[in-house]
Amino acid sequence: MANLKELRGRINSVKSTRKITQAMKMVAAAKLRRAQQQAEAARPYAERMARMLGALGQAVAGNPDAPKLLVGTGADQVHLLVVVTGDRGLAGPFNTNVSRFARARIRALESEGKTVKILTVGRKGASYLKREFASRVVGEVSFQGKKRVGFEDANEIATRVTAMLEAGEFDVCTLIYNRFRNVISQTPTGQQLIPAELPEAKAEAGDAQAWYEYEPDEATILAQLLPKNLAIQIYRALLENSAGFFGSQMNAMDNATRNAGDMINKLTLTYNRTRQANITRELIEIISGAEAL
Repeated sequence: MANLKELRGRINSVKSTRKITQAMKMVAAAKLRRAQQQAEAARPYAERMARMLGALGQAVAGNPDAPKLLVGTGADQVHLLVVVTGDRGLAGPFNTNVSRFARARIRALESEGKTVKILTVGRKGASYLKREFASRVVGEVSFQGKKRVGFEDANEIATRVTAMLEAGEFDVCTLIYNRFRNVISQTPTGQQLIPAELPEAKAEAGDAQAWYEYEPDEATILAQLLPKNLAIQIYRALLENSAGFFGSQMNAMDNATRNAGDMINKLTLTYNRTRQANITRELIEIISGAEAL
């Protein structure tokens, strides 16, 4: 059994840890609100952009000169996975969940005979996937030390992906990230970016179809919008990832604070019992010595 000095040291150590976890929880809660607002504000724009490109893309999808960002290379052999995780830990299962989701996707693709390449965004995902798929990792992006991730960062990733496509390094590109749902729920999500997922045309005879005339033509508009859409979808994923990270970190630090409090109570109880036992033993020794005299 530990002596009183050791118990006092453990209690003070756990109290110091609880102060740190409380501070981290408050910081995460403060950052979460802004990150959540940004993520929710980006969703309608990104979704509307995807629908608009879908409507435009149906008009040129069958054209042999259609942009590669829209229709891909025409093959389905080499898959590029852009895996977005956090740069830091202490966020519960946040980074592990999306990394496991990516690992399952990689194994499924390779079981079908596909070639997989990985572009990681975030240190934690890179370190996790390198344990098993180091040879598949073709690039790493980290925002460690950066206070806020902006659209220019997403645009750099989009430019890199576009350059790889033009160089013929992959056929299909999928974005994997944690979609923020609420403070306690983040869902690993896979979104195909290249070729673009076009909405299915309505097949019912009674549906009224709207026809539009574009100026300039659809191909010219798509040439301008497709690179921007790629950056917007990546930026949305970065915002969702940021909001999910702070939400998960806040919960993790809250649980850690509660656990520290429980441990302090248990150690304090043990300390009091040990102290009482020592006092009782000393009294017995004194009484026994007095009776011996």
